[in-house]
Parts: sequence; C-alpha cells; structure tokens
Amino acid sequence: MTPLVLTVKDVIEEGPLVKTYVFQHGLRSKPGQFVMVWLPGVDEIPMSIGWETDTEFHLTIAEAGDCTKAIHETVKPGDKLGIRGPYGNPFTYKDYKKIILVGGGCGTPPMLNLAQKATKDGLDVTILLGGRTDKHLLFEEKFKSLGCKVHVATDDGSKGHHGYVTDILEKELEKNQYDCVYTCGPELMMQIVVKLAQDFNSCCQVSLERYMKCGFGICGQCCMDNSGLRICKEGPVLDGKRALEHPEFGKYKRNAAGEMEGFDGCKIN
Repeated sequence: MTPLVLTVKDVIEEGPLVKTYVFQHGLRSKPGQFVMVWLPGVDEIPMSIGWETDTEFHLTIAEAGDCTKAIHETVKPGDKLGIRGPYGNPFTYKDYKKIILVGGGCGTPPMLNLAQKATKDGLDVTILLGGRTDKHLLFEEKFKSLGCKVHVATDDGSKGHHGYVTDILEKELEKNQYDCVYTCGPELMMQIVVKLAQDFNSCCQVSLERYMKCGFGICGQCCMDNSGLRICKEGPVLDGKRALEHPEFGKYKRNAAGEMEGFDGCKIN
C-alpha cells in the first residue's frame, strides 16, 4: 500500500497544540474512517478525517508524540505528506432521523465529518462539545453552519456548562429521544457516554484509538485484549455495547511495545 504523496494546501491554527492540515484531493471517505499519515524519516501514524468535500479534506492534528510534534514544527503550506487510506469501519446512520454527537477535545474532527454527511442526508443533528477551556473547543462555528444544535461544556467554566460534557448528554437523553448516540474523545469520557446511552435505552457508536502500524488488519498491533478485534479493521467505530465487553475499554491500552498503559500514560503491571 504505497502512500499517495499530497501537498499541504494550508495550515490552520485551531487551538493550543492543535493544527488543521488542508489537502486538495477527493478522498471519498465514510464518516469515522481514518488515514495513515507518513512523515518521511520520522514515522507513520493514524489520523481521523475531519471536514471533507468532493475536492478537499482536512486532518486536524494535536501534538501528542514525536511524529505529531515533527509535523507541527516542520510541515508548512507547500510541503508534502504521504497519505494512505481511507481505512476502517465507519459510523452508520441508516434509517435514523435524529442523532446526538459527543465530541471531546481532539476527538471532535470525526464528529464534524459525521455531522457534515448526516445533515446533508437530512438528519436532525445535535452536537455536544467538550474541552478543558474555551480555547480547546473545536469547530463550534462549523457545526452551527451545518445547522446542528450545539451545546458546549468546559472544565473551567470559561464557556457553556461548567463541568463535563457528559452532564449535558444526561440532560439531553432525559428530555429527548435520539435514534443513536455517537462519540469520540477521551476514552474515560466515551465509557460514560456508552453507559448513559444504555441507561436511556439508546444505541451508541464509539470511535476508539489504539497504536497502529499497518492500518489495514495485517500486523495485529491494534488488537484488543480477549477478542483479538482489530481497531484498524473492525474499528475504529464499534457498537458501544461491544466496546464495553472488552476489559481494556476505559481502563487501559497497549503501547508500541505491547505494554499496558493507563490513560494517564503510566504503565500498568
């Protein structure tokens, strides 16, 4: 699977340590899919697809490791990156009419991609955005431009609800009936989202992140414990109930060496 070498058309500063890289290319992805991004001489990493049109797609990249830091520091408009994909199991909404999305921090880009395509198909979309501060909220205006109902929550109370975005979700599920809840963001947040959806008898779809190498199901690096489910192939989007069946969901993940790590980055013995 040879990467397609694409020129970066533009770089947009989105917030603290978050940039969007714009490519003029028709990717034709499905909502929730991802691409492998190759920076020669450094590494290749999976990245969710954000805003997308027939002739353009955006990758919103947070600085979270060696490769993402190198991309932030070195890649400018006119430079090139290798792109493979799109890969993975997408979000689905067949026969749904009213859905609610929960995006936490850097998990918001695939929610934007889903909202784009769902509103185009005539669905009623509500988006709940969470962030540490108002500067960490992503794409609020873009969601509004799509006609979505938008609610925000910040940990420090700088905008919207002072507290967790899951607080808003609980209130929304109490007063409205949604066909499905969709979420991407910190896994501890997503675990709460899935449990809330179950409490209110709503289906749920989650987008998980695990360490990947190949991106298309060959290497087994992203397999989840007990089931062997490959996040790059059977995921990244899973049914919420299926995610809860895995002992690692919301508790730990495995690093490049296969060691167990908590979501605080500490190793688990």
